[in-house]
Amino acid sequence: MSVTVICGGVGAARLLVGIRRVMSDDQITAIANVGDDFRIHGLYISPDLDTITYTTAGAVSQERGWGLEGETWQAMEMVGRYGGVDWFGLGDRDLGTHLYRTHRLTQGASLSSVTAEIIRAWGLNYTLLPVTNDQLQTFVTTQDEGEISFQEYFVRRQHSVEVSKVRFVGAASATPAPGVLESIEAADRIVIAPSNPVVSIDPVLSVPSVSEALAARRQSVTAVSPIVGGKALKGPADRLMSELGRDASVVGVAEWYRHMVSTLVIDEVDAHHRQSIEALGVDVIVMPTVMSSPQITDRLARVVCGLA
Repeated sequence: MSVTVICGGVGAARLLVGIRRVMSDDQITAIANVGDDFRIHGLYISPDLDTITYTTAGAVSQERGWGLEGETWQAMEMVGRYGGVDWFGLGDRDLGTHLYRTHRLTQGASLSSVTAEIIRAWGLNYTLLPVTNDQLQTFVTTQDEGEISFQEYFVRRQHSVEVSKVRFVGAASATPAPGVLESIEAADRIVIAPSNPVVSIDPVLSVPSVSEALAARRQSVTAVSPIVGGKALKGPADRLMSELGRDASVVGVAEWYRHMVSTLVIDEVDAHHRQSIEALGVDVIVMPTVMSSPQITDRLARVVCGLA
């Protein structure tokens, strides 16, 4: 039994924690979004890869959901003292990860190889793959400022500006990282994690052949809705869907994924949408999806992995 999980950041990381409790690491492959990746202070930052790594290692900040527990911020305080760019917070310990990644990339190592080295250093034995080793960056077009980078939108502006378009720069020429297509083709079950469909999952799907590989395995693909009761649990998924003219509901999620997903898991508060989703040709599982306890998380993990 093997499972491949298509991942964004926090929601995917939490689901992977449950999947690791119900399956062994050698059965799990996670394919992560790298559209959030960017360079700052000369360092290569991979927010989703790091959030997944820190969370599954049990080291993530419980308060923030990203970064490391017990972090300090003296380096960024010094950057701010000098009038440097300090709107993107990098903790002192977290900096070590970025220093190591950047150094290895400069030596010619691929992002896939460096990611494998990092998760092994945390004692993790599942497979974590960036969707591509090529440059892929998410840009959003705002009403007042034109096109800005994802991190400018998400962190600097706290995703408070209206978006009219999302673009994945570099997608057309990118190739899937080694193991990405193979893990989709070979997995017994494929899961699209409860991540933002617009800026966490779509960048993964924008890499040529990935969407087609998932569509070819549609009967084995299950998605967990990141929208619960018409709202995103974290981040701007609901607003982005609305701003882009989509229905910010579990029905909208089903419409987004219907060509590659045969089953959608929705929360009990959205049970009344079952018939509308099934009318789209997507099966529905209704159960608690807000991962507020290990018991709920593990049950959700068992269901999406076909173990329940």
